[in-house]
Amino acid sequence: MKFTKEIKVGFLAVLGIMMSVFSYNYLKGINLFDKNRKFTVKYEKVDGLSVSNPVTMNGFKIGKVQKINFNSKNTRELLVDIIIDNDVIFPKTSLAELYETGLIGGKAIAIIPDYKNDSTIAIDGDYLKGVIKPGLTELVNQILPQVQLQIEAVMKNAEIVLQNINTLFDDETKKELKSSIEDFSNLTSSLSETSDEISKLIANNSENLTNSLSDFRSASNNIKSITDSLNSDDIKSITTNLNLLVNNLNSITTSLKNSEGTAGKLINDKSIYDNLENATNQLNRLIEDIKLNPSRYINFSVFGKKNK
Repeated sequence: MKFTKEIKVGFLAVLGIMMSVFSYNYLKGINLFDKNRKFTVKYEKVDGLSVSNPVTMNGFKIGKVQKINFNSKNTRELLVDIIIDNDVIFPKTSLAELYETGLIGGKAIAIIPDYKNDSTIAIDGDYLKGVIKPGLTELVNQILPQVQLQIEAVMKNAEIVLQNINTLFDDETKKELKSSIEDFSNLTSSLSETSDEISKLIANNSENLTNSLSDFRSASNNIKSITDSLNSDDIKSITTNLNLLVNNLNSITTSLKNSEGTAGKLINDKSIYDNLENATNQLNRLIEDIKLNPSRYINFSVFGKKNK
């Protein structure tokens, strides 16, 4: 059977069209030979999501994003068509969570199965509920205003503190502070000089200090040898003698206090004291009179005594 040129051209045209369609869908991430299911997800926004981005479940890739369009009935919503190219079964009430895949801002969709309600299995053409997981950028955008307010409050407080410091440190206070710093510097210099003098004094008298320490060590050794030489009997004897001495002193004190003996009477008898004082006074007057009138008491003559 011979094919005419027109049939050959027609066949090649149909084959070219089929290859173009296949290539177009393949480039969009759709494999016409694979068994797949299509689902639609509603989102309020899809920042960073694009066609052919992955669809995962439990971290495993199960499909791709096919198309993103506005909802013709509600332009506040976006309809995202996803193709699940694997025979993965999950409930119709499962969530399609939009999340960031990394720090650079890539997006992907994760199917979160609703295992608590798995009576109805999702089939081709079903709508899935979309949720958005806050990414790092959104978290920063949420925290940044609060941080900014706190920074502004800190800056205001710092400005108030600086104003108070400027008010406190007037010209007179600055002069006093400068004078105090200079005095402290002078004190430090004086202490340094004193330390140097002490060091020189120690260096110059190191031999004397060594001898003094040696003498002190010898004295300590002598005291230790003396204390070691005293046995318990010697200590007991010394203690007994001290007790006897104290008892004797106590008895003497008691005797003097009770006017016993001559010493006690002299101490405690006032009349004896008065008599002694009178006798002393009379003796003093007699000595004074002898000094003034010696001729009255001493009569000495070369030629003999004259009768009065």
